Amino acid sequence: MRAAIIPVTPFQQNCTLLWCETTKKAAVVDPGGDVGQIREAIAQTGVSVEKIILTHGHIDHAGGAAELREALGVPVEGPHEADRFLLDRLAEQGQAYGFPARAVTPDRWLNEGDTVTVGDLTLDVLHCPGHSPGSVVLVSPKERFALVGDVLFQGSVGRVDLPGGDGKALIASIKDKLLPLGDDITFICGHGPMSTIGQERQTNPFLQGEGLL
Repeated sequence: MRAAIIPVTPFQQNCTLLWCETTKKAAVVDPGGDVGQIREAIAQTGVSVEKIILTHGHIDHAGGAAELREALGVPVEGPHEADRFLLDRLAEQGQAYGFPARAVTPDRWLNEGDTVTVGDLTLDVLHCPGHSPGSVVLVSPKERFALVGDVLFQGSVGRVDLPGGDGKALIASIKDKLLPLGDDITFICGHGPMSTIGQERQTNPFLQGEGLL
């Protein structure tokens, strides 16, 4: 498995190009915008994109999905359907934040226990509400790797002051679903540098509350 991070939008969101080394089949995860930049990265790596994956419905993660789907002719998978209201309002979100976006309806909603394939890779789907109601995390147990969207960051967690945010649900998602994956799991988050579950378990100030660990 290989991955390349493409920072997009004024929010510098980590759009991730993920591909299977054996088949060169790839997925674009969270194309928030700057679609031309994403397509250039695809061309440079020489991979064949077979799908777009969304971890949640905020504009900086999903704002370019409709345009990229049309350009590449591939389906969109994810997030959980609880984020439908966010995806339906992407144009309005774009007007509020000052960059273009279009509403998008995924070809496949993702639920807890589903799997997503990228070439020969298989990613397990965890529904992790809190940052948004429909946030999902994608995990490769074999590769010891995860894409966590805006659920967890290096040294922080996702904000919960946006529509549908829920602080208690977010911490429960991290405690009950992410921490048990194992300290050796490396993850790409929606913003900022990569980290590991072990590093965040030990040092993340938001995960040090009594009884959490």
